[in-house]
Order: sequence, then C-alpha cells, then structure tokens
Amino acid sequence: MHEENKAAANGCGKIRSGTQNEAALLALMEKTGYSMVQENGQRKFGGPPPGWEGPPPPRGCEVFVGKIPRDMYEDELVPVFETAGKIYEFRLMMEFSGENRGYAFVMYTTKEEAQLAIKILNNYEIRPGKFIGVCVSLDNCRLFIGAIPKEKKKEEILNEMKKVTEGVVDVIVYPNATDKTKNRGFAFVEYESHRAAAMARRRLIPGTFQLWGHTIQVDWADPEKEVDEETMQKVKVLYVRNLMISTTEEKIKAEFNKFKPGIVERVKKLRDYAFVHFFHRDDAVAAMSVMNGKCIDGATVEVTLAKPVNKESTWKQHFNGQISPSSENLLGFPNKEDGHQKALGKPVSLPVRLNGQHSPVPTEVERCTYPFYPGIKLTPISIYSLKSSHFSSAAMHLDYFCNKNNWAPPEYYLYSTTSQDGKILLVYKVLIPGIADASQSIFMPDKLCTTVELAKELAAQFTLLNL
Repeated sequence: MHEENKAAANGCGKIRSGTQNEAALLALMEKTGYSMVQENGQRKFGGPPPGWEGPPPPRGCEVFVGKIPRDMYEDELVPVFETAGKIYEFRLMMEFSGENRGYAFVMYTTKEEAQLAIKILNNYEIRPGKFIGVCVSLDNCRLFIGAIPKEKKKEEILNEMKKVTEGVVDVIVYPNATDKTKNRGFAFVEYESHRAAAMARRRLIPGTFQLWGHTIQVDWADPEKEVDEETMQKVKVLYVRNLMISTTEEKIKAEFNKFKPGIVERVKKLRDYAFVHFFHRDDAVAAMSVMNGKCIDGATVEVTLAKPVNKESTWKQHFNGQISPSSENLLGFPNKEDGHQKALGKPVSLPVRLNGQHSPVPTEVERCTYPFYPGIKLTPISIYSLKSSHFSSAAMHLDYFCNKNNWAPPEYYLYSTTSQDGKILLVYKVLIPGIADASQSIFMPDKLCTTVELAKELAAQFTLLNL
C-alpha cells in the first residue's frame, strides 16, 4: 500500500466514523489497485488508473456529479459510477473539515461511457430519498477576447496572444458581415487546458491589459452546446456561416444543389449565415464535406451540421454563464424530494418557477449609480460583450440570447383589443428568425397588458421561458 493512499484514507477516517470507514477506503484501493491522493481541496482516485499507457482521455469524457450526500465517500460512490464504464479518475471535492463538498468530477476512458453515465445515473437514488445529478462537465478551454482592432488578421492575433499568455492552441476569428477583409472586433482563443485558459484570464482580466494600444475585454467563452451522438446522427440541416450579405437563399440552394440536384428541401438565410435543410441526412453529410471551404459570391464559407436547440437547458446555460458548482442549489437537476425542478440560478427580471407555476415577482437587480469623476477613462464596448447579469429587462436578455446563438434579433409585432370597460389592451407576438424549425419560432403570451412597455417585457419573458 502506498503511503499517500494510507494518508488519504486516514485523513478521511478521522472525520467519518472511525476505523470501519477508514477500512472501507483502504479496501477499495486494495481491490481496484487505484491510488488516492488528497490535495488542493480535492481527493483524487486514479488519474491514471493502474496499467494506463498514453495520454489522458480527450475532452468530453468527464461528467459533473452534484447533490452528493456530504457523508458519502469513494467506497460508496466509485462502485456506482463503475456501472457506466471504466473510471480514469474520480475527483471528490473536500471541505477542510473532512466532509465532501457535495460534488465530484468523474472522468471515464471514453466519451461513450461518460454519455452512458449521464443517461443512467442522472437522478439516480444514491440513498433512500437522495437523488444525485449527473451532467457533462464544462471544462472550458476557450476565452472570449473583445475590442480587438478590426483590421487584425488571425495570424497577428494568434502571435500576439502567444506572446502574452501560455498554452495557446488556436485562435478563432470571424470575418465582418459587411466587410470580409476585417474581423468582427472579437476573437476566441483556445488553450491546451482549462488551467492554461484560467491562468490567461487571470492575467488579462483586470481590464487594463492592452493589445496594439487597445484595452481589450476578456471573459470565458460560452461553452459549446453538447449534443449527444444519437441526436446528431439524425440531423439533416447544415449551418453555413460567413456568407455575403447580398447572397440570396436561391443562390445558396443552387450552390448546394450543384453537388446533387434536388437534395435541398429549403434554405433559411439570416444576415451572413443560413440553415440549409436537406431531404436526407446522407446528402447533408456529403454536401458538408464538399461545400465546407467553398467560395460563394466571393466569400469562403464554413459549413457544419446544425446543432439542435435544447429548449430546456439552452437558456439556463446562457443566463448563468460558466457553471461554478460550489453548491447543489446551483444545479438544474430535477429534485424528486420537493417535486419541482430547480433552476441553475434565476435570470434577472424573469419570473421564477415554483412548483411549475410562474411567480409574478421578478428577481431583484442591483440598481446603483456611482460618481463619475473627472479623468475616468471610458472604453467603447458592445453590449454583447457583457454578461447577462448586466441587463435588467427581459427584452435585452432576449436580444442578447439571440446574438449569442447567432440568430437575427427578435422581431416584435404589436396587437390590440378593447376590454369590457373600454381600455386598450396590448400584446406582442415575437418572431425569432434564427430558429431552424420555423414552426417553433413564434411566441405570444396569453395575457394582455395596458402599456406597450409591459407588453414587450411580458412577450420577451414568455419567449425566453419557452426557448
């Protein structure tokens, strides 16, 4: 038995309930051959497991586990998670007192095992009346860099970021919608690990860091939406970006039909991107490989499979940013103990769901003013570089959400009627042009309002809650 293994088990044994619990951990390590080390507020079981050769498993192999009973440890947890596949590493977050912190990270050897763990262990009754939550781990390795001079090319941005931060793997830059010779004023920087990205963010985040004489904005990039392989295997819609504004839907359809006549069902273009719908998935996949990187009307396009929108989780993820799992109360897992679903957090100005009903009381938002002293330096920014917590209205949230999803801005259509006492009552219908499924892109609340402002807010709230 390694000394570090004994130390880890002994450290736990002091807090749990004596030698019996200590023996359970030691027996687990003896049985599996895995090592156990406690450091930096977490206890690592494995990583790598016995006999492992080669690099660690790729991204997508790790799951996050929440709502773990505080007096439950590896001897009970590991056997449960082994039912989904071979564990590469199990990291249980620990309090200084010796209790666990209610959550853990489990890395499997393959993505398929991780997906199976989510499928069979999310909402698993780990103890009578105690249900754990399991979801994909958001190991974010990408930073958003805003306020970049629009004339800078990808190579220049990549070289500059490599000079000021370590672990840079790639830079993603998108051309301006109206002038393809310029960038959009922002870029995404991909790092070799979450730690490298976190260290880079720490260095750049104070707000005084400059590139080419410009003060840049830095934050975590929104994690890419994870869609399971089974769902992606059914997708027959392509997402085409970097189109010219002037390019028509007819032109796009004709270009994709050149590959094989009659394969395109319809095209929906929004500004400089489009969704191309195919009759058959095989044709969509083949067209993607042929058309990606092709030139249409002078613009080199990027073609990928469109990711279906998860209406239950997408808005929750966007309005709460990077998940920081420090408490089980932050998790969006269905809670069978109290009969309703907890939100990942409460988006400002949106109604809170209580037992399936909407509360009319909006979450309070900090509304403060601060003195503007002479000499304070102001930096021009885009509202889309801010976080959702900076917005106090649902209409602004909806606009922000559409932009983050690369959708066109929401369109509002005002309707009126007259009440029995003669009042003019108003309601807005909202159209979201960017949703691939046009039949699910129109939203209208079932309540009428007396003012235009209230009607717009209600329509935006209703739309967000149904996206």
